[in-house]
Amino acid sequence: MSKSAVKAFTPSGFVYKSTDLPEATKKDHKKLGLTTDNVMFLFREMFLQRRFEERAAQMYQKGKFGGFLHLYIGQEAVSSGVNFVLQPDDDIITAYRDHGWGLVRGISAKAGMAELFGKATGCSKGKGGSMHYFNAEGHFWGGHGIVGAHIPVAAGLAFANKYEENGRIAAGFFGDGAVDQGALHEAFNLAQLWKLPVLFVVENNGYSMGTATNRHTATEIYKRALGYDMKHAIVNGMDLFSVIETMQEVAKDIRENSNPWFLEIRTYRYRGHSMSDPGNYRTKEELEEFKNNDPIERLKTYILDKKLAKQAEIDAIMDEVEKEVLEAVDFADESPFPESNTLYEHIFSGDDLVIHDHK
Repeated sequence: MSKSAVKAFTPSGFVYKSTDLPEATKKDHKKLGLTTDNVMFLFREMFLQRRFEERAAQMYQKGKFGGFLHLYIGQEAVSSGVNFVLQPDDDIITAYRDHGWGLVRGISAKAGMAELFGKATGCSKGKGGSMHYFNAEGHFWGGHGIVGAHIPVAAGLAFANKYEENGRIAAGFFGDGAVDQGALHEAFNLAQLWKLPVLFVVENNGYSMGTATNRHTATEIYKRALGYDMKHAIVNGMDLFSVIETMQEVAKDIRENSNPWFLEIRTYRYRGHSMSDPGNYRTKEELEEFKNNDPIERLKTYILDKKLAKQAEIDAIMDEVEKEVLEAVDFADESPFPESNTLYEHIFSGDDLVIHDHK
């Protein structure tokens, strides 16, 4: 390989900087309409996602389950902030980095961990695994493994909601690696043409599968909306209050005026694309810079500075979460695998499927 090629693909400095993040909001929780209980709930929810993912990584390394495992560590302010503003019956669909989304949309830590373990007690009955969480009761329509393929489904959910005149929003989430898929443009075009009540969100964590955004996308991602005259904004995804502040405005506009929106929420994943990715395309200094902007630590500091809770109360919440996740691991480990006769369940609608034994 030539020296120029080596230089092009070897990290030689900051490819993605914390200065690429928009300025965090200056508003406090009261101006956003949040109570102290709301703030404490959101802290717990974000910390649950973090500990769940960390334990999932440990169990993966212990060989408790295999396949792909894409961790959400570092992005927790996005899921918690957006979900807090949306209504429980609004529809959410996302890609394969879906554990955090499942947890905020009603999937318990036990059901989530059991799904990773491939157990029958999992949220998808052990047949979906890490990339295919699902909770119909929580209007969470899954993690999807084909990059960008679910973006038109988000538009389809919005079309159904508009047709039914039920006042719901459909929100579709995807990574920066999906913005170059043609499906995004088709969905944007129809969403704007038909004025669908849909929110498209790219969780831009800087690297898609392992290539820096500025090496695979010719312009800034939010500009994808310009070609369709679609409302758009850039959001600091490392700051919970910034996500909530923007979402309050956006959700109101979508619900009242049926205007589609596109948000580029700039965030950061601390781990590789998946467990098999060592992340050699970025520097340790860059990683540490973003960890200094950690969304959970930022919220914890805010809680202490505003005297919303004492350190002992925060420690108690963290201990409680740790216990919940450890119980989830035990639950998953002790749960049974799916029976072979369940293989054809949840494929077709209705009960008229006939299975023939060709032994």
